[in-house]
Amino acid sequence: MLRLDPSAACVFSMASAPLLVCDFDGVLVNGMAEYWRSARDAALRLDPRLALPERLPAPFGRLRPLIHKGWEMVLLAAELSRPDFHLEAWLADYAGALTAALDRRGWTAAQLQAELEWVRDQAIATDLQAWLGLHQFYPGVEARLRQLSGEGAAWAVLTTKGGAFARQILRAAGLEPWALFGHEQGSKPDVLARLLQEQERPLWFLEDRRPTLELVRARADLAGVRCFLASWGYLGPGDGQGLPAAIHWLEPGGFQAPLAQWP
Repeated sequence: MLRLDPSAACVFSMASAPLLVCDFDGVLVNGMAEYWRSARDAALRLDPRLALPERLPAPFGRLRPLIHKGWEMVLLAAELSRPDFHLEAWLADYAGALTAALDRRGWTAAQLQAELEWVRDQAIATDLQAWLGLHQFYPGVEARLRQLSGEGAAWAVLTTKGGAFARQILRAAGLEPWALFGHEQGSKPDVLARLLQEQERPLWFLEDRRPTLELVRARADLAGVRCFLASWGYLGPGDGQGLPAAIHWLEPGGFQAPLAQWP
């Protein structure tokens, strides 16, 4: 296991060492190829008449920063087959476009989520290595996570992905978080609130979705959570601009630095 050079790192005391809670997709792992493959296959199961490309379409990538939960990817994949699909309309009113698409197709969020998870289960059961190969850790992430214990810190994963799927990817890399929370455990703010009540150590949250961090900052009971926006994730245009003082911008070099030097 890798360890930080003691001469280069300021190690926290046990009392002050943080629990670093990391989002998964867009912070630890780039899974864009898997998102499209699974979303496409799930949409085709719901409607085999859909004409969807095998290669990742550009509008899907443009809208990925706005996607919050897995079921939205399936709905978006289906909508991309419409001849009158307008990317700018989705960018301008993503929530409204989602609601309209659900109503038009007569699907539910629970139905879409179930299809997505079935597709992923089948992909894992059929060819685990091929499914794992659709996910790539961002450069330096695996080594950095292994270094955290050398600073007295622990790390956890908080994701809107199913917990079992995230655990498969982490285990394949030989990584074991202190805890892993999937969408089954509730919303990210609610999970953070429970952790704050249960943990005496400082709680730091690393996320690539600015609206999620803004939700955290809007809750008085989460004032004790230190928030970081990952610059390397699935950010929308301007997400890194005009950040409130309570949301810290973190670049790859900052992520690699000792925690005591983080903003």
